[in-house]
Amino acid sequence: MAALKCKVIVLTGASGGIGQALASEFAQPGTYFALLARDKERLETVLNEVRSLGADGEAIAIDIRDRVQLHAYLSELDTRRPIDLVIANAGVTAGLGPQKSRESDEDCDRQIDVNYRGVVNTITGAVDAMQSRRRGQIVLISSLAGMRALPDMPSYSATKAAIIAYGHSLRGWLKPFGVSVSIICPGFVTSPMSARHKGSKPLEMSAEKAAKMMRRAIERRRAFYAFPFILALGIRLQNLLPPKLGDLFLGGFEAEIEDDPRYLAPEKNTKKL
Repeated sequence: MAALKCKVIVLTGASGGIGQALASEFAQPGTYFALLARDKERLETVLNEVRSLGADGEAIAIDIRDRVQLHAYLSELDTRRPIDLVIANAGVTAGLGPQKSRESDEDCDRQIDVNYRGVVNTITGAVDAMQSRRRGQIVLISSLAGMRALPDMPSYSATKAAIIAYGHSLRGWLKPFGVSVSIICPGFVTSPMSARHKGSKPLEMSAEKAAKMMRRAIERRRAFYAFPFILALGIRLQNLLPPKLGDLFLGGFEAEIEDDPRYLAPEKNTKKL
């Protein structure tokens, strides 16, 4: 962990899954976290965990879709503790409706608002100060689905592809100012989100293992890092094929995505209990 130079880390989606694993992976004496998510209670658990590892920080219950509130917080934080690293990790997933019907409008809007607009809100709330200081690092957590869209997850795939494009643009803009940008595309990682994915999940790995691989890429300031290597390579190769042949490659990834219980209407949620 000695290679880590960052002191103040903003981490969104920190209340569980990859976010929680990343917090533990980066935790060490001298590191201060701003842990962001909507669930204050779960954030406090993560904060206690990083403190037990020698780090410190604060847990902020905030919805990254609320740009005004998020920008106000990040601006205030930066005046107290200049931000060194932003990891835009928060994201949600959903899929097609019953019997392969289209995505619901609500699911589509939520993924666009959280997975793309929320990431943009996070970055734009911190980037001005980084650019002025001429130092800092931005990390965007995308997905292998952003490299090759999954037929059963159209909006999720589209938003993750948008993050990749956004990250490439950021990197070109910010490089002359000493701010580095890394785009990370993990495959299947064991988490509550992954548990709702009912289908093949080749080479699925634990959140802890994924966090270790991501930390190494972040510390090396990799411009683009996709893993597991075999899946990422397969995607790159099939993207070179004619579309009809490339589509055959995705036949083994058919899946159904269960409803996210955090966003179910109260009456619908009750029926599932």
